[in-house]
Amino acid sequence: MYRVCFVCTGNICRSPMAESVFRAQVAAAGLGTLVEVDSAGTGGWHEGDGADPRTVAVLEAAGYEQDHRARRFRSSWFARLDLVIALDAGHLRDLRALAPTPQDAAKVRLLRSYDPAASAAETDVPDPYYGPLDGFEECLELVEAASPGLLDAVRAAVKEHTA
Repeated sequence: MYRVCFVCTGNICRSPMAESVFRAQVAAAGLGTLVEVDSAGTGGWHEGDGADPRTVAVLEAAGYEQDHRARRFRSSWFARLDLVIALDAGHLRDLRALAPTPQDAAKVRLLRSYDPAASAAETDVPDPYYGPLDGFEECLELVEAASPGLLDAVRAAVKEHTA
């Protein structure tokens, strides 16, 4: 099993959105039995909570399923994860600092690095939490734009993993 975990701040907006979108793409690609998709937050403020209602609304309007409980990312998880996807540069920094080994730190990548249309200056998926609903819609667009590139990378890694 190839394991991918999306990480944002509180695990109620961006990372559950990325998890739902990517899980749907993995399933559509026929990789559902080979790839496990999950999410977490760098902080534990929302542990046990569902996704933000605006995240749920945007996902449901776009036809994505979600069933989510927020969790805090733990450094011990690195051992069982193949890829840790950070939603912004702050998460990338925090996660790499949490990594027990340089090999674990190398598992952490920015989601938008998989979007061929994103420039080097456009690395973050902005946090929509404190803003209006359209920030959540923009978040979904950015996640969807990066997902095909991420899927290609994961598909190649799974092929390597199972070869």
